[in-house]
Amino acid sequence: MIEILSVFGTRPEAIKMAPLLAELGRRSDVMSSRVCVTAQHREMLDQVLEVFGITPEIDLDVMTENQSPSRVTGAVLESLEGILAERPPDLVLVHGDTTTTMAASLAAFYHQIPVGHVEAGLRTGCRYCPFPEEMNRVVTDSVATFHFAPTRAAAVNLLKSGVSKDSITVTGNTVIDALLDVAGRPHHEELGVPTDGRVILVTAHRRENHGEPLENICHALRDVADAFPDVRVVYPVHLNPNVQRVAHHVLGDHERILLLEPLSYVPFVRIMKESFFVVTDSGGLQEEAPSLGKPVLVLRNETERPEAVEAGTVKLVGTDRDAIVEEMTRLLTDDAAYIAMAEAVNPYGDGRASVRIADAIACEFELPGARRPAEFEPEAPGRRDELTRQETGG
Repeated sequence: MIEILSVFGTRPEAIKMAPLLAELGRRSDVMSSRVCVTAQHREMLDQVLEVFGITPEIDLDVMTENQSPSRVTGAVLESLEGILAERPPDLVLVHGDTTTTMAASLAAFYHQIPVGHVEAGLRTGCRYCPFPEEMNRVVTDSVATFHFAPTRAAAVNLLKSGVSKDSITVTGNTVIDALLDVAGRPHHEELGVPTDGRVILVTAHRRENHGEPLENICHALRDVADAFPDVRVVYPVHLNPNVQRVAHHVLGDHERILLLEPLSYVPFVRIMKESFFVVTDSGGLQEEAPSLGKPVLVLRNETERPEAVEAGTVKLVGTDRDAIVEEMTRLLTDDAAYIAMAEAVNPYGDGRASVRIADAIACEFELPGARRPAEFEPEAPGRRDELTRQETGG
């Protein structure tokens, strides 16, 4: 029997860790699973915990108003110090690229506890984009013992940075596991969101887009809503006051732009299913929306998920007002362009990533009945050859 402590603090982490926690729970004969939340994002995290029935054993409750990455890092490190010293687990699991993830992995490292990094290996190659997520992920990968890469491209990034091949398992992304679970649930309640006409779902909150970039984004959304009378823009606005202020100032009085409080995951997935396409600066939506056949326009100049761009499900549009309007207009007026994105194959998962991760952990700790998982396929075009070259040094 091994003890696993999963540490996370934001809504996206909770969504992506939920199916893995469920899988660990199904293996309670050989794995004892505990959950620690930092509550880096309190309200949005609690929504997801309720949806997936997750009851944390430990709640650090570190969130403060308008908090900085430095403050979150210090609070998580200090809070985990006693917890890890008093009852050290056999493995700490963290996810993705948040400040919670980076700080929790460092805390485990300081106690010489192995770290398993779920969604390891994603890179833009630009240390400030996204900020601070790019370096959070680099630091976490550097101290992790086990790397659960969602794609072969992510595995290549790890190999290039000197990570041992033996520590990497290509699993697919657990967000697809969560999405397929929620999208398949029956629902009876009304959404409360008009779905007549074409709905464009928007999320925009990244720290590097605060200020003028977010103003450009909001003005572009207004331009498109003005130009297309059948279009409705649905924008669940992040609770950060820097986002709330701009969104409500620019968009608050438009009759076909609906600004919502952050949605729980279930209604959010339902609106995504009803949408025509998605406009976002999020990372996870680049993986989720294509699984539902929705094109994604990304409000960033770089992405740590290049497989989606290569597959044609995602297009980078940046934060220039005219460029955003141009690409949104293309999808609204050019049927061929829309179909090409909507029908492209999503390279991110098949719904079994959590099983592969749990299998890999069982093998690493030589648990009874352990079996080495088959790596996730399919990979993005050309990635197998690239990975083979990295593996062989050719």
